[in-house]
Amino acid sequence: MSGSKPVTVVVVDDSLTTRALITAALRRDPRVKIVGTAGTPFEARDLIVRLNPDVLTLDFEMPSMNGLQFLEKIMRLRPMPVVMVSGHLSSQRGLVEQSLRMGAAEWYSKMTPGSGEEPFAGLADAIVRASALKQQSAPPVDARAGDRVVQRTGTVVGIGASTGGVEALTDVLAHFPAACPATVIVQHMPRQFSESFARRLDRIVKPDVRLAEEGDVLKPGTVYVASGGERHLRVRGGVRPGEYVCQLVAAPPVNGHRPSVDELFYSLAATVGKNAVGVILTGMECDGAQGLLAMRHAGACTIGQDRASSVIYGMPRAAYELGAVETQLPLSAIGAAILNLCERRSLEKLP
Repeated sequence: MSGSKPVTVVVVDDSLTTRALITAALRRDPRVKIVGTAGTPFEARDLIVRLNPDVLTLDFEMPSMNGLQFLEKIMRLRPMPVVMVSGHLSSQRGLVEQSLRMGAAEWYSKMTPGSGEEPFAGLADAIVRASALKQQSAPPVDARAGDRVVQRTGTVVGIGASTGGVEALTDVLAHFPAACPATVIVQHMPRQFSESFARRLDRIVKPDVRLAEEGDVLKPGTVYVASGGERHLRVRGGVRPGEYVCQLVAAPPVNGHRPSVDELFYSLAATVGKNAVGVILTGMECDGAQGLLAMRHAGACTIGQDRASSVIYGMPRAAYELGAVETQLPLSAIGAAILNLCERRSLEKLP
């Protein structure tokens, strides 16, 4: 951000210690400038009016008025980018999902992964991302966000899953509207079950769900599921600019799997780049971790399922420990988060 003004922030948390830790962490980042701190929503209200910050960080658990109640008032009376800060995320997964639907731009967990990492490392990144929404005119996402038709042209979602993924994918896609971003899925399963799985999803979710075929042009409102067994699913560029196509490749298994999540993610990193969202769900071992890291390095947004909601915290853990996961979430919050990120990517393309 050389040469640009720092993002101004008001920090809201009822804990004096937490406010001090956040202040210390953010003061180390020149992209961010704390202009005020508040211990209650009422103090925060006065600071917002007086200081007009670019971004607000807001604790879920607040005295007198909880964070969600205050968020609702902010989005109704004075919409602005808000980063929700949670404590024990495994017990707050419903709150995370609700805050995203109400219009929160980002969430951040107070719980750091250890291994010597500084408290609130990464919070500044979340604040900077949230600040990018300040000048956009789009309304906040409301409780009916899953039913509205939105344009996400050019955004592609890639999802990888294994053990426990059938139920996890059903949960994620249940949040998608009929006009969802084009989505490609690799779920480890035998070939004979792939078609019935795709048909089942097609019956119970709003988007069209089908098995991916060679040459399928990715379209909004459609979910493409890789068939198990014989070929990898990759995404390549199409004939027209911004067009992406399914490519089925007969090649040896990768990480013991065909199709492989890594193969899908590597292709999205190379072809779609920052216009992609990568998601890694429950599963054994490590397929998808390296590919998701490649996606993150290419500028894509990446999400990993958290330990508490995973049937097996193998693939998500491998990706998280590798640094491939930008945002770790409970399963119940992932669908809404994907839509939120795709919405942001679309807004970034506006003139």
